[in-house]
Amino acid sequence: MADLSQSTGLSTSSATLLRHYRSQVFVRRIYSAIGVVLVLVALLAAMNFANAANSGKFFDRIPYMFDFLKNFVPNDPFEIFRAMFDLPSPYADGSLKFDYVSDRHYVLGSFYIPNFIYQLIITVNIAIVSTIIGGGLAFFLCFFAATNLVGAGPVRWVVRRIMEVFRAFPEIVIAGLLTAVLSIGPIAAIAAVSLHTIGALGKLFFEVVENADMKPEEGLRSVGANWLERVRYAIVPQVMPNFVSYALLRTEINVRASTIIGAVGGGGIGEVFRLSIGRDHAAKTYAIIILLLITIVCIDQFSSWLRHKLVGRQSFELGRGEA
Repeated sequence: MADLSQSTGLSTSSATLLRHYRSQVFVRRIYSAIGVVLVLVALLAAMNFANAANSGKFFDRIPYMFDFLKNFVPNDPFEIFRAMFDLPSPYADGSLKFDYVSDRHYVLGSFYIPNFIYQLIITVNIAIVSTIIGGGLAFFLCFFAATNLVGAGPVRWVVRRIMEVFRAFPEIVIAGLLTAVLSIGPIAAIAAVSLHTIGALGKLFFEVVENADMKPEEGLRSVGANWLERVRYAIVPQVMPNFVSYALLRTEINVRASTIIGAVGGGGIGEVFRLSIGRDHAAKTYAIIILLLITIVCIDQFSSWLRHKLVGRQSFELGRGEA
């Protein structure tokens, strides 16, 4: 200790603190190194298990991972846009691969909606309706799940368990169960996505409520406001921007979930995507991927615009100036 005091020019007490700090840093680095080693061992064991489950071909097939993409290409890039808008193909040979015209959905006379856009509308409709239903019920339930509003009593426990049950199973599993009851189609997809949305958004919502500033609520309580009035005027204005942001994020997730459910009988673009990739229709597959990408980008931009409107553009400008 005396050597440390002399070498650093610190007092004895300061040198003691420095020595303890260095000791703690050394121990923390040892624990971090052990943690990294354990993660690497677990990762290696998982990859070996995957290799064994794949009949020992997992590592052997890695060099050929991109062969499918290399061979799965359309005749020319414009074929993707012909498939997207149901335009006649110069490669038409009577097969389904180049037959885009027969899939048109005529609305009025010669005016038609391209098949993939029509199917995408169905998928987005499933996502939006599911988000409205699930988000609305999550909004209602989240206040009964927040500890700062109802305490740690049985009401909070029951509501949280209901949310956990709803989000415990993936949408595709719920859809598979509901398909047996509601038959194949968008109704089963809406029910499955809505149930999962209640659980997922409900958890995000009540965590936002629990982080809200309770001073406005205390002020309303002091003047005799009831529980509903305190929630309406003290909590909801604080949490709405985050609620809207989470709801729009969930809409993006639900678009993807609706696409996956469509592949197993839920209707929409997921079904035609499964058929096109299974039949080796490259142009149709890439057209669907591009439409999905554009849809997600549009939802993201709309989310950003709406958050600016709700929170106020000055809040974003202030954060940008500080950065």
